Amino acid sequence: MSTQPIKNVEYGLEKIFEGAQDFLPLLGTDYVEFYVGNAKQSAHFYKTAFGFQSFAYAGLETGLKDRTSYVLKQDKIKLVLTTALTSDSVIGEHVKKHGDGVKVIAIWVDDATKSYEETTKRGAKSFMKPTVEKDEHGEVVRSGIYTYGETVHIFVERKNYKGTFLPGFKPWVSDYNPSAVGLKFIDHMVGNVGWNEMNPTVKWYEDVMGFVNFLTFDDKQITTEYSALMSKVMSNGNGRIKFPINEPAEGKKKSQIEEYIDFYEGAGVQHLALATDDIIKTVSELKARGVEFLPPPPQAYYDDIPRRLGTHMSVMKEDIKKLQELSILVDADEEGYLLQIFTKPVEDRPTLFYEIIQRMGAKGFGAGNFKALFESIEREQALRGTL
Repeated sequence: MSTQPIKNVEYGLEKIFEGAQDFLPLLGTDYVEFYVGNAKQSAHFYKTAFGFQSFAYAGLETGLKDRTSYVLKQDKIKLVLTTALTSDSVIGEHVKKHGDGVKVIAIWVDDATKSYEETTKRGAKSFMKPTVEKDEHGEVVRSGIYTYGETVHIFVERKNYKGTFLPGFKPWVSDYNPSAVGLKFIDHMVGNVGWNEMNPTVKWYEDVMGFVNFLTFDDKQITTEYSALMSKVMSNGNGRIKFPINEPAEGKKKSQIEEYIDFYEGAGVQHLALATDDIIKTVSELKARGVEFLPPPPQAYYDDIPRRLGTHMSVMKEDIKKLQELSILVDADEEGYLLQIFTKPVEDRPTLFYEIIQRMGAKGFGAGNFKALFESIEREQALRGTL
């Protein structure tokens, strides 16, 4: 199986991003908000298992009557867990349909009003008009648009705010704060869309947000004996925001994307890739805390690592035996190598999961690991009876 992407990074990101438009300057990921059935219990899970720390809170005690939100933080990653307090809530309806999942991908911008105007005039559907939120610490401007499925992008302008998180939130002080596990920032977020929806979604990101498609994988590259999928990676001009978009492809059996769409009941965020500087330490700690990862590839995969890494093998710092012990995958491109591993779904519906990634120069997404990864996922699907 060929594992070379149709587009690659051999000319450097600067060359590829020449086509990115500058009408929507994005500074980075601000936060990711999940709609969940029980935010208090979900927060405890992310603290215990993933090493997130208590950061901010909003709920009945802060004047909210319809929802409660817990904000967790680890280095540059902020997760917001929101649950409904009433039966007639749109949050509750979202959870009823999709299960716990990502509702908001919030993007840090310098001008939330302009971001809203530029995207809506290019065809984006409005979710939230520019709104000024104030408290004693200053003001935040937020606006929002819909992307695939019911997922939304909220633009967050916080240059005039000195508070903990957002107006309406108070610092969340807790006696229980397990130590961090070394997660640094969100490397990328992957969206799953339905049949024949990838290209329209890609065009939406190009036309509405000025993104570029800098990597493409087709169903001849991402394929196993049983299933296949297609993927295109979208990025903004400075490369800080990366959204791979997946759709199913025809195969003998049901692909992981089809399984996701069936159980999530529509398009949505499949996984968050969280970066670390020491994947061996991070994964060892996560496993000790009960996080479950996909089963390892066969011995032949690890025997083949020196060949696949080529010249990068001479600078590889990690011990292959230790990587195999932890089931960590390794891949390389023209610019370096990367290490990655994927959790099992973190809830009962086989939808949302996490990737832990460490980049050692590589800019790709582990194309050389696709076959091993998807065969591992298929073994899990077979156990669930959904393959």
